[in-house]
Amino acid sequence: MDSLTQIVLGGAVAAAIAPAGHRRAALLAGAALGTLPDLDSLPLALFTDDPVARMTLHRGLSHSLLVLPLVGWAIWWLFRRYGKGRVAESPRRWFWAIQLALLTHPLLDAFTVYGTQLLWPLPLRPVMWSSVFIIDPAYTLWLLLACVVAWFARERRLASHALVAGLALSSAYLGWSLLAKAMVEREAQRSLAAMGLGEAPRFSVPMPFNTLLWRVVAMTPDGFVEGERSLVADRGPMQFRAYDSDTQALAEAAEIPAVVRLAWFNHGFMKARVRDGRLELSDLRMGAEPDYTFVFAVAARDGDAWHAMPPEQLRLPWEAPRRLASMWERIWNAPPPAGMPEAGTPVQDAVGGR
Repeated sequence: MDSLTQIVLGGAVAAAIAPAGHRRAALLAGAALGTLPDLDSLPLALFTDDPVARMTLHRGLSHSLLVLPLVGWAIWWLFRRYGKGRVAESPRRWFWAIQLALLTHPLLDAFTVYGTQLLWPLPLRPVMWSSVFIIDPAYTLWLLLACVVAWFARERRLASHALVAGLALSSAYLGWSLLAKAMVEREAQRSLAAMGLGEAPRFSVPMPFNTLLWRVVAMTPDGFVEGERSLVADRGPMQFRAYDSDTQALAEAAEIPAVVRLAWFNHGFMKARVRDGRLELSDLRMGAEPDYTFVFAVAARDGDAWHAMPPEQLRLPWEAPRRLASMWERIWNAPPPAGMPEAGTPVQDAVGGR
């Protein structure tokens, strides 16, 4: 999640657990602890210029549920042993305030699609529950209001009530996001099964800043299909559009380290394209055709073979205002009936034809 969300989540959690007389200190401590796991991006930026490594190592060690409890215990012990302040006054409550301010960070990150290595160093694929977008005001607002009220109310009961309400409402929103995802997945399964893609690897993810419009991608032998589902406007089967991917080039370069690492990290949800003799891989999970957040050139062709090259992250043009305006309109309006072209989108047979 974005930094502000993690700051207010950590602050709200710590302030709700710490003694009332320590509330402002807990808000500040929780905000710092809620930020701490994401500081792994600093050494990654300093010590490697490999964009694939930076992407896939982020949310690793510093987000592990096997590591953070030890970090939390060490912080608590240091403040209890050498500090003469609030932790020493109420060690038990501060122990849990510190632990939960840290642990809620990776758990919340796991609700996004990026990928969080909750059990690092176990060689498991990153967790991506993908039920909320990385920035979602409907989740963050309640926590922000709770922290503001608690800061000014200090020891009064109003502060406790605000913190409990903020945490309850934000958690309820996460619950709603999982329910919304289940509804979208059910409709996607029906439509994909009718297309012969019922067993195809797929994922669903909300579009930016909301949980009302969702995007579903399923992999096919020669590429992938992409469709949207509005929980407000859509009825009946989902419509999908088919897109090509250079699966042959991807298979030929499958043993190149950057390709192996990306396939592990993104669960194989990537599009391959050969351009100017280089293999470019787009992470299908973040963005929408043809605009993706993470695109890497990872291999160069030498005759009939692919050879590793220093990975390069490509900065491709993206028309954000147009995309966001189109997304907002799509939330409230169903797509044209099957067989009629959507604006700017050719109708394609989602299984095999083009």
